[in-house]
Amino acid sequence: MTIVVFGARGRVGRQVLGGLLAAGEQVRAATRRESPDFEAVTADLERPDTLVPALTGINGVFLYAVPAGIDGFVTAARAAGVRRVVLLSSASVVRPGARDTPISRRHRVVEEALESSGMEWTFLRSGMFATNTIGLWSRSVRRESTVRLAFPSAHSAPVHEADLAALAVAALTTGDHSAKAYTVYGPESLTLRDQVGAIAAATGRPIAVEEVTEEAARAQMSRSMPEAVVAATLRTWAASDGKPVETSTVVADVLGRPARTFAEWATDHADDFR
Repeated sequence: MTIVVFGARGRVGRQVLGGLLAAGEQVRAATRRESPDFEAVTADLERPDTLVPALTGINGVFLYAVPAGIDGFVTAARAAGVRRVVLLSSASVVRPGARDTPISRRHRVVEEALESSGMEWTFLRSGMFATNTIGLWSRSVRRESTVRLAFPSAHSAPVHEADLAALAVAALTTGDHSAKAYTVYGPESLTLRDQVGAIAAATGRPIAVEEVTEEAARAQMSRSMPEAVVAATLRTWAASDGKPVETSTVVADVLGRPARTFAEWATDHADDFR
């Protein structure tokens, strides 16, 4: 099987790429970075004319949600004979009021197009990415050894990107996950304060938590995240302030091993905070 990875330079996509190569699969990556290990091709999901070279001779696709280009992708993929698509989606599509939020609508549009495409599909509906903390906190940690939070007691269950990638590799390389939508949360519910503590332990340096107003947090978060994502994140944190959130056993159930903890993620990414 030959598989193309879109978003191959992203935090999840690059791990999918590495996992497929480690599994001995033939891989094509939608990236400008050349490598002796895989074929690189330039492709833009919002420009269907660029997709033909990327999809020709391909059996499987790892995809992220680009609703503006999904119809063109489906047409090109079907014409190329693509059999299997794994979509990195969002857990927001299964939460109450999903149709009222831009993030969930964006992902659901892509899911619906794939459901009716005639291709085999698997959805990885991820909760909070552990890697979000890099964009949110790394600058203030590196410069001031401080993280400013509006809701330090809010809970989340961060997902390690390596676990999402391992699920994607399993779905792309076997026929066991067709028409499956996996909602993937991390294995433990942690407060934001506890997550900062895990990063402190991993980096070997104390990190202070400073409580700030929601307005101050919004201004800070907007430097590294789109406004819609900032608003959704703050709403989620406000709702989970002092309240444990849902976790999942999807990684253990599908892969037969425990999901990676946030402490493991912090150790893997300690250099991002030094």
